[in-house]
Amino acid sequence: MRVIVGGAATKRPDTLATEEPLEIRVGRRPLAVTMRTPGDELDLALGFLVTEGVIGAPDDVVTAILCGDDGFNVVEVTLAAHVPPPDASVERNFYTTSSCGVCGKASIDAIRTRSRFDLAADAVSVEPSVIIALPDRLRAAQRTFDRTGGLHAAGLFTSAGELVVVREDVGRHNAVDKVVGWALQAGLLPLTGHLLMVSGRASFELTQKAWMAGIPLLAAVSAPSTLAVDLAVEAGMTLAGFVRGDTFNLYAHPHRVHLP
Repeated sequence: MRVIVGGAATKRPDTLATEEPLEIRVGRRPLAVTMRTPGDELDLALGFLVTEGVIGAPDDVVTAILCGDDGFNVVEVTLAAHVPPPDASVERNFYTTSSCGVCGKASIDAIRTRSRFDLAADAVSVEPSVIIALPDRLRAAQRTFDRTGGLHAAGLFTSAGELVVVREDVGRHNAVDKVVGWALQAGLLPLTGHLLMVSGRASFELTQKAWMAGIPLLAAVSAPSTLAVDLAVEAGMTLAGFVRGDTFNLYAHPHRVHLP
C-alpha cells in the first residue's frame, strides 16, 4: 500500500477487513448468499433466519452445520418438523451485499416481515446516561475495527448499559444478524428489556431486524431514515439516533427514556 502525505508517497503494509460470500441453505436448498466478514457463521445464518421470520426459537432448528463446498462457505440448516420451510422461489431467493441486506428481493411485499413479538408490551425504561455511554462501550469491544478501521458493529446491552454480546462485520445488517443468532442459541429471544446499539445509521432493515428479535430500543451513532422511523412507530420501538458525545435524538416512542 502507498500512503500519500503532502504529495509524497511512502510504502507500508496495511490490514484490511476480509469480505467473503456465505451461502445459507435450508433443507439442502439454497436460500441466500450474503457477503460477510468470516467468523460467527452459525450466528449469522440463524440470525438471518430469525429476522426473515423463518424461525423464532431454538427448538425450531434441528441442526446448523458449517461446511465447505468447492472453497465456498456454506451453512446447512435443518428445520424441525413443525416449522414450515421458507419460500425458496425466485421472489424470496436473494443475494445480499455487505452494504444492503434487502437487495435482490423481487417485490416490496418481500421486504416487509412482521414480528411475532409485541414491543408495545415491553415496559423497559432507560436512563439517558445509559444511552449516552453506549457508543464508547461498543467501540471498546470492537477488536477487529482497531486493526482494520473497516467494520461495522452491533452490540446488545441490558437496560443498565451492561454489554451482553458484540459482533462485527463489513455489513451492518450482518452484524445485527450475528447478535440475533447468538441470542437465539442462548435462549434469550425475545430480547425483552434489551437495547441494541449499532455503529452506523438506523436503516429500515436494521429496525426491522431489531423488531423481529423483540428488541424494544434501537440506538445508532448516525441518523435514522424516514422508513426506519415509520417502522419504529408502528412496531412500538424506541428509536434513538445521533448518539454522540452527551447528546442524542429520540424519533419514536420516547416514553422508555427517563426525561426531566
